[in-house]
Amino acid sequence: MSEHGFHVHGAHEHELEHQAHHGPGLAQYVAIFTAILSTIGAIVSYQGGNTQNEALLYKNEAVLKKAQASDEWNFYQSKSTKAHLMELGMEIATPEKKEFYKQQIAKYDADKKDIKVKAEALEAESRAANDKSEQFMHPHHLLAQSMTLLQISIALASITALTRKRWLFSLAGVAAAGGILMWVVALLA
Repeated sequence: MSEHGFHVHGAHEHELEHQAHHGPGLAQYVAIFTAILSTIGAIVSYQGGNTQNEALLYKNEAVLKKAQASDEWNFYQSKSTKAHLMELGMEIATPEKKEFYKQQIAKYDADKKDIKVKAEALEAESRAANDKSEQFMHPHHLLAQSMTLLQISIALASITALTRKRWLFSLAGVAAAGGILMWVVALLA
């Protein structure tokens, strides 16, 4: 207060009086809204990256098991080829050698049965890993869409702060609600 009865307000005092009479302004709401959405967006982004990594790990496991199964089937084919060669050898062999060829054919047939069981088990493991990968990709898509809506909401809130158009802030709220809803659906999926 001055000596002559005049009161000069500084910028800070003027803002305090304004807040006391009118409450917080649009800019403060936008700032809080943006901070909350940025935090939620960081969580959604982490979860989206995590589900993608898990899906890739399982997909890699599926490919590895499929390659191992292919190796086993190649081994199976090799045993079949050897057995066929033994059958051919038995056809042209002398009578004393035929028993040797019969034993070899029986050995290769027994080997093939074991190899077939192992190859089929590896194929089953590959299918299971591939299914698991698909399970992780489903929520990943929802999380990516959620993050997109949250980013749109933050952009609209930023434009609201610049233009002071309240309808944009409402639109930002709708986009945020959609993003949060998709996030919840992804968590429940």
